[in-house]
Amino acid sequence: MPSPLLAGNGAVEADGLDNGVAAHYGDPYAEQRSLAQAWGVVDRSQRSVVRISGPDRLGWLHSLTTQDLEKLGPGESAQALVLSPQGHVEHHLTLTDDGTATWAHVEPGTVESGTGAGLLEFLASMRFMLRVEMEDVTADYAVLTVKGPARPAPDGATAAAQISVGDEVDLILPRGDLADAVSFARGAGGGLAGMWAYEALRIAAGRPRYGLDTDHRTIPHEVGWIETAVHLNKGCYRGQETVARVHNVGHPPRRLALLHLDGSVDRLPRHGQPVELAGGLGGVVPSGQHQGAAVGFVGSSARHYELGPIALGLVKRTVPVDAALTADGIAAAQEIIVSPDAGANVQITLKRSRGDLIGRPRE
Repeated sequence: MPSPLLAGNGAVEADGLDNGVAAHYGDPYAEQRSLAQAWGVVDRSQRSVVRISGPDRLGWLHSLTTQDLEKLGPGESAQALVLSPQGHVEHHLTLTDDGTATWAHVEPGTVESGTGAGLLEFLASMRFMLRVEMEDVTADYAVLTVKGPARPAPDGATAAAQISVGDEVDLILPRGDLADAVSFARGAGGGLAGMWAYEALRIAAGRPRYGLDTDHRTIPHEVGWIETAVHLNKGCYRGQETVARVHNVGHPPRRLALLHLDGSVDRLPRHGQPVELAGGLGGVVPSGQHQGAAVGFVGSSARHYELGPIALGLVKRTVPVDAALTADGIAAAQEIIVSPDAGANVQITLKRSRGDLIGRPRE
């Protein structure tokens, strides 16, 4: 549903996944600088909000997701994934518990399996005889993100929940309080920023977004969620076998990379378009592959106020980190987000051979 903040402030509406909120309020680069160097607020009310109550909720969510939620204390925050039986990511949740209910927000309704409705359908199928209740409260509650290194402690007087993620806090507010909360923040010195600014900083930080930087085959190791949304020492959950196998004895087939794009091109790569080997100009083409071979796909892209045009790409793990690439035909250089050595928690054993010390993987 359209945000009430689109009615003023010079708002220009976003499209795609973020339709319904502002792309920017007139100056996307100034909005980025405000979020990066000071602080500001971002209207993310396009996201779906889910509320789960009942005395069994935390133990139940603990058993269904990748995160250790059984002892999540009131006011504590977490990220969690729901995986398929094969270990592919089906939902990414950002959540907190207030002592009586768990609040989570997920991607908006145009991502088929990432919506609040899709999540609720899965949760309802797994409820059995447990004392839990769940509802999609998106019509009544919205996400407002307070972000930046100089941000003050957010005024949560009207917030139903607060979720801390890195240098930002997500306030889950009654929709009717959005405009007042923004007015309060601006009066306290915070800038109002749109999704273009927020997304540029997210991409530069190497944080993947479900449905944009992932596909139906994505596993947690590929995009770095193994560090933020997976607990490796908890009990069984759906898809755990894949997570454990990759972590202990294997490597994920792909890895997330930050792509620095040719700034002379007047467009950004389109979502879902191929990332290809470029070769030439010192670029490395792996043995057995050829220039122009597709090695991945483009996820999110943006124009950063300092870095210029950037994008996230999910590429084959075997692509050398110094390989020259193109993203939707635009020249791109890689910056490592997920290492090619991700997974395979295998110790290196040193052996002597003809007087030389040679490192070899343990067989």
